Amino acid sequence: MIRGLRAHAWVILQLIVKPRILRRCGVAALVLIAVVPAACGDGQRSSGDSASAQTRTETAPREPASTQEKTGPLAVNAADAERIVGEGAGALKRRLAALQGHPVVVNQWASWCPPCLAEFPFFTKAAATYGEKVAFVGIDFRDDRANAEAFLRDQSSGFPSVFDPDGKAVRVLRGGRFTPATYFIAPGGERSYTKIGGYTDFAQLDADIRRHALGAR
Repeated sequence: MIRGLRAHAWVILQLIVKPRILRRCGVAALVLIAVVPAACGDGQRSSGDSASAQTRTETAPREPASTQEKTGPLAVNAADAERIVGEGAGALKRRLAALQGHPVVVNQWASWCPPCLAEFPFFTKAAATYGEKVAFVGIDFRDDRANAEAFLRDQSSGFPSVFDPDGKAVRVLRGGRFTPATYFIAPGGERSYTKIGGYTDFAQLDADIRRHALGAR
């Protein structure tokens, strides 16, 4: 740290003694003076820095409401993420009907299913990556609702879920034998592909979305 401070002092001295350097470097030199001390220390932000950062956050201009708010089926569906939005086959049918005309990825999960927990981060990333083109929906399969809601509070999924306590909702997609499972629904409403079992990495899910939801070859 002492060596770094000496180097910084030498830079300041050179700029004072040789003003032509300051004239030549202009703003870049001033930025160097300001930045170098921040590289020394234990990595903890001082209280003054925290207050300054908070002030910048609070005074940042807000975008107009027209640019903040997004409308349309995909945006409405995404706004319900991390929530139980209905129960049973009827709720799932209504959700899928509202999304018709868009590809939909439906993930069957449960709070008692360890592979479901393992793959949730991949779906969160997928929803952030493809959310403007693809809808994501969950089916909470044969679960305890309180456990499911606690599960969603602790673990982001990236999608809203329909509660399916008796397994009838997932039968709409001809599923229910294995959990997790993921169903790919074409824009016309027909099921185009079913993935049985959990995804072990994002690359697998990404490839299936590109191929079975977006039609990439």
